[in-house]
Amino acid sequence: MADGVVALAARSGRAPGRGPDAVIAVPVRNEAERIAACLAAIDAQTGLRPGSLGLVLFLNNCTDGTAAVVADLVPRLSLPVRVIEAVFAGAHAGWARRAAMDAAAGWLGSAGTILSTDADSRVPPDWVARNLRTRAAGADAVAGRVELIPEEAALLPAFLHARGRLEDAYDALLTEAEARIDPDPNDPWPCHRITIGASLAVGLDAYRRVGGMPDIPLGEDGAFVAALRAHGFRVRHDPAVMVFVSARLTGRAAGGVADTIRARCEDPGALCDARLEAVPRALIRYLWRRRLRRLHADGRLATTRGWARRLAIAPDEAGRLAAIALPGQAVAEAERASPRLAHHPLGVQDLPGQIRVARAVLPVLRACVRVRDLWCSARSRPKIVGTPAAAA
Repeated sequence: MADGVVALAARSGRAPGRGPDAVIAVPVRNEAERIAACLAAIDAQTGLRPGSLGLVLFLNNCTDGTAAVVADLVPRLSLPVRVIEAVFAGAHAGWARRAAMDAAAGWLGSAGTILSTDADSRVPPDWVARNLRTRAAGADAVAGRVELIPEEAALLPAFLHARGRLEDAYDALLTEAEARIDPDPNDPWPCHRITIGASLAVGLDAYRRVGGMPDIPLGEDGAFVAALRAHGFRVRHDPAVMVFVSARLTGRAAGGVADTIRARCEDPGALCDARLEAVPRALIRYLWRRRLRRLHADGRLATTRGWARRLAIAPDEAGRLAAIALPGQAVAEAERASPRLAHHPLGVQDLPGQIRVARAVLPVLRACVRVRDLWCSARSRPKIVGTPAAAA
């Protein structure tokens, strides 16, 4: 636990027998009105062996009645629970999520899966089972997508829903284009590109080898997944894994979902996320990622520097990038270093036109991929050596 914790207590619901195979970590701050729904959803998980799932509730800096609500509910839950209470003057979202996930890691022992969600979220009954199935299929980590809690979303203005539909449609088109141009065998299409702490699952070994959840105030979830990918771990953005998140306008973490929703209510013309850029820029970005990955694999980042000149990366910086052993990290840092690959997010008014362009481009991409796959398959097919007639 970080320095500055002045109060710490732990409680358990049912005493567990053998250790759990998976533990859900939930950071909690002033959620007296919502924690009951969160816990009910977690307690309703299906398709799991009895006793295989544990829950860590990390109550930090709670000044409302959250602790009392939790104390009343925990004994009624069917899964083993560990409750930690802490007060820390320097607390922020990344610190709290890291503390919760570290506690889950300590409970698992030597193996297992850590899952993360939020205290104002509601996980579907098959959420844990779907994450574990994806892990069993080979993923070191699973990033789920999110939808707004329907009854809360119904209270938001219509223009916000219309914008959301446009952004979701364009994001899906760009994601497919990326998957076609720079495919990741561990994260094949269909997939998504959402990274949010409300739905993460990670193997214990991968969690520890990247140093755990980053202790940063904002964007800890995205930084964590980026670290996993940079270190070569297999991250699956599984569209079948989903969590309902709150649509409230006042949240607990600065820069979170609530702040985003409120900002777009206040400024309907606010720029889209950085990822949503014009089709030509996006395609160039994906092509460069593919090229840089291949150069790294062939050892040519260090022996050729044309790539650095084209990306306006200085020679000294190019040398540093070429020396990075992990391909994911090298590509990510090269992208950040290049002024020519800086993100230029769109305005919401640009989305309809870019959606039309993307829909026109994607059939061509799909056809090119089919041709590429057929060509690669033909090249890799073993040659059949005929038997000489004289030997017949």
